[in-house]
Amino acid sequence: MKRHISKLLAYGCFAILWITSVLPMRVHYILSDIICFIVYRIARYRRSVVRQNLTSAFPDMSEADVKRTERQFYHWFCDYLVETVKLLTISREEMQRRMVFRGTDVINRLVGEGVSCGVMLGHYCNWEWISTLPLAVSPRAVCAELYHPIENPDFNRLFLYIRQRFGSVCIPMEETLRHIVKYQREERPLIIGYIADQKPNWRNIHLWVDFLNHQTPVFTGSERIIKRTRQAFFYGDVRRVRRGYYECEFRLIEEHSEQMADYQLTERYMQELERTIRREPACYLWSHARWSRTKEEFDYRFYVKDGKVYEKVTEEEYARHMGWRSYWHH
Repeated sequence: MKRHISKLLAYGCFAILWITSVLPMRVHYILSDIICFIVYRIARYRRSVVRQNLTSAFPDMSEADVKRTERQFYHWFCDYLVETVKLLTISREEMQRRMVFRGTDVINRLVGEGVSCGVMLGHYCNWEWISTLPLAVSPRAVCAELYHPIENPDFNRLFLYIRQRFGSVCIPMEETLRHIVKYQREERPLIIGYIADQKPNWRNIHLWVDFLNHQTPVFTGSERIIKRTRQAFFYGDVRRVRRGYYECEFRLIEEHSEQMADYQLTERYMQELERTIRREPACYLWSHARWSRTKEEFDYRFYVKDGKVYEKVTEEEYARHMGWRSYWHH
């Protein structure tokens, strides 16, 4: 019974999204403005998180500029939502006008030589539209992106339909290496996108970098995969030209990534991402508690041995420690 209900919900959701998707883009942006008013003014969705993130990331920014950037973020975020829905029905020609890729000549050259390319990006501008890359590069390349499968299989199929509509391939995160090796054995070069600015679990923290005025834990798994499979390392610098129009420039950082020192690739990626964000802060995903894991807590609770992270103190014990320290400091 639950399975049938799940199917009906998924199909109902698909129908609503598809009907919405066929509306002209100008109507989508009217909807975006309405959603923004509800989300920002009425529901106040995560406004405290966004405000805290912006204030701490840009301590020299005036209060007026922080509030202006905050408003711009919500407008961009709601645009991102309706633009993602539009992926269901947008034409190939309109998509090519609205999502332009630069630097594809270098990528096509490497693909022609049989070299796979790893492109690292952030949650910046419309990362869902990056899935339209097959429209802009050599058909010899397999364009792929990593994703976390949704637990509900019906909604997972809907998600995959949206992301794979223009020929991109979604690879489950846990099966990344296996799929890459398979394509390489078949001599099919990959262009694979890694959105690697998420917050890692405590036991997956192996590197801290200075990022937007914070000591920030970062994923290093993407680096290990890129180097192990000898992918050329690119940074994807995305910018919003104007509402509904984006550009992504592929910037070659190192053709022979396996020669880079440990963590150098990840550090370079985070430096490039910070430059992108500082150029137009409003287009970054500020609504998540990006810096809730601190270096201080990590050093107190965990230790590293032979490249693995082990817990020495529980979260509850750390909380008690912080309470006592706060008491004595007071």
